[in-house]
Amino acid sequence: MKLQEIPKLKHTESGNFFLIAGPCAIEDEQIAFEIATHVKSLCEELKIPYLFKGSYKKANRSRLDSFTGIGDEKALKILQKIGTELDLPTVTDIHTEQDAAMAAQYVDVLQIPAFLCRQTDLLVAAAKTGKTINIKKGQFMSADAMQFAQDKVTQSGNGKVMLTERGTTFGYQDLIVDYRNIPIMQSFGGTVVLDCTHSLQQPNQKSGVTGGLPKMIGTIAKAGIASGVDGLFLEVHPQPLTAKSDGANMLKLDNLAILLKDLIKIKHVMNNMV
Repeated sequence: MKLQEIPKLKHTESGNFFLIAGPCAIEDEQIAFEIATHVKSLCEELKIPYLFKGSYKKANRSRLDSFTGIGDEKALKILQKIGTELDLPTVTDIHTEQDAAMAAQYVDVLQIPAFLCRQTDLLVAAAKTGKTINIKKGQFMSADAMQFAQDKVTQSGNGKVMLTERGTTFGYQDLIVDYRNIPIMQSFGGTVVLDCTHSLQQPNQKSGVTGGLPKMIGTIAKAGIASGVDGLFLEVHPQPLTAKSDGANMLKLDNLAILLKDLIKIKHVMNNMV
């Protein structure tokens, strides 16, 4: 797919990577707008195409008492408001076929969670909305196998597909990024994203709360740019320790600017090597 196909996405001709960033989940309107406004300002300055991401609900938490959302319609309306008032493309996860048609009324990109990347009915329902579809590679999947997930969307009449690398299961409580997956998935002819925060999750903790290694976010992102990835996915928050979902592997919002500037330097070097 071409980035120009995503509504409201700017700076697609800048030669930079694009960025999908936002909180793990929509917690309230104030925090969502704070993050979106801050990241938009940075990306405008640096000419990085930017998509705001926020899950309107979390359907795959480890524990029954974990935060799952503030209400579907309420969260989706916040996403829609950000898209309209800040003129930004928006991204959210979906989990069922019914979610696809509902969420498509509010956002520009539908994201398929890694655990669900093989769910045929979900992929077909997402494809039929006509929205751009971002499929996260399952932690249990090879890069080659993601060709078939992409095919389910394209063969349903929708060529607007992105694939996202988010690490591969390494034992019971860790993930590892195989950077070979980036060129392999690019060979399918689509756009490939690297999820720099979920790749650092440490799932299956005894507490039932997923851990993470946020100090390694820069390492993952820099290696991704050097590997030629098209875009980066980052979950950011003003105060990760108080975030209601995935705080253990999120980037503090104040640390984003210096990271993006470093990444642009690497991207500039890579562009000049071509």
